[in-house]
Amino acid sequence: MSRVGKLPIAIPSGVTITVDPDEITVVGSKGTLKQFTMPDITVTQEGTELIVTRANDEPKVRAKHGLMRALLNNLVQGVTTGFSKKLEIVGVGYRVAAQGTDLKFNLGFSHDVIYKLPTGITATIEQNTVTINGIDKQQVGQIAAEIRALKKPEPYKGKGIKYEGERIIRKSGKSGKEK
Repeated sequence: MSRVGKLPIAIPSGVTITVDPDEITVVGSKGTLKQFTMPDITVTQEGTELIVTRANDEPKVRAKHGLMRALLNNLVQGVTTGFSKKLEIVGVGYRVAAQGTDLKFNLGFSHDVIYKLPTGITATIEQNTVTINGIDKQQVGQIAAEIRALKKPEPYKGKGIKYEGERIIRKSGKSGKEK
């Protein structure tokens, strides 16, 4: 049995879960999230726990068992605490500013880059750090990856947009001697 899939999901107070044959709806203080159910995977609510079981031991079903449990756990965590990703902007003259619901980046191009944030996602800016917040883990990660892709960190000086705590492997440059 899947090590992840067999763990029950604790449902905190204030969270209501509706289990339908086709989808599972999780409602909490931060919002509402939905997840479709996978074939041969059964989700049942027992008291204050959510139990995920599978119909058989076929490899494809076993693979979906742990995935379904992880997705449901992310829904519960998202509607209670939410998710966030921090991005650091490194480089002389590289800036970011909030423009309503959009983000305006100055990344050394001949023009400013405007990034429109989708509904449900908020961004806070502190000096050279952008924090992306939301209740959907996948969406928060996708938005952070798209912002990072605007100017990936380069290996010579480390300039660009990187995740907080990301280590950039540096190269020595043309001369080949270590600095």
